[in-house]
Amino acid sequence: MQFLPWIQIALATILIGLVLLQQSEAGLGGWSGGTSGASNFRTKRGPEKMIFVLTIVIALAFIVSSVSALFV
Repeated sequence: MQFLPWIQIALATILIGLVLLQQSEAGLGGWSGGTSGASNFRTKRGPEKMIFVLTIVIALAFIVSSVSALFV
């Protein structure tokens, strides 16, 4: 399984990119204890939701590849 490390590198790079593409909902106000709670709740729609779901799928694929590397 010499290609497994390359798969993990590709998945990690894609995962980093997807996480950086996601819109931050907290902003500076969340960091300093500003407004929080139900007033900030909103649903993800369109490309934002697709990036969110794709991030979860890639993260799960990375976890599966990492665990499979333990048994190879």
